[in-house]
Amino acid sequence: MSQPAPEIILEAALLAAGEPLSVDQLRGLFSEDAPPPAAEIEQALQRLSQTLNHRGIELKQVASGYRLQVPEALAPWVSRLWEEKPTRYSRAILETLSIIAYRQPITRSEIEEIRGVSLGSNIMRTLQERGWIRVAGHRDAPGRPAVFATTRAFLDYFNLASLSDLPSLLELGDPGPDHPELDLEIPHPS
Repeated sequence: MSQPAPEIILEAALLAAGEPLSVDQLRGLFSEDAPPPAAEIEQALQRLSQTLNHRGIELKQVASGYRLQVPEALAPWVSRLWEEKPTRYSRAILETLSIIAYRQPITRSEIEEIRGVSLGSNIMRTLQERGWIRVAGHRDAPGRPAVFATTRAFLDYFNLASLSDLPSLLELGDPGPDHPELDLEIPHPS
């Protein structure tokens, strides 16, 4: 029996895994004696992506690696399989997550200063339980406050390969005077 094409093997593994797989994990599917080079795996992934073009699934690269998923254009139909409503997040949670994503690493007090209101502990707990933020360290300041940053799970959930894939603040538009709490200007390193 001959070995199937590498893209067929990759497709089967990505479908079975149910989570993103890195190029190294995908290389591990092949002979331990002579695994194909990473470049060869990436070429096979490109071929697989082209094969899936205009189909019911797509190959997506996210922070943790590659995964097969339903294209966003088909979500309205596929979502009917699940009767439960998708989780809705409050404006406060989404604002806090946005601030952390664009200003990380950032302390709780800095988030409160930007938002102009105190931050409920349930907001940070919810974001940490979702696995979207983590304590990335502690600031060298009185009380050694925790600094927060986003996680790979955040990037994966929002279909981002890296933070550079976040829309620029210019693309998001000016929050205007009605929403000064959304002013997320990123300080430029000196």
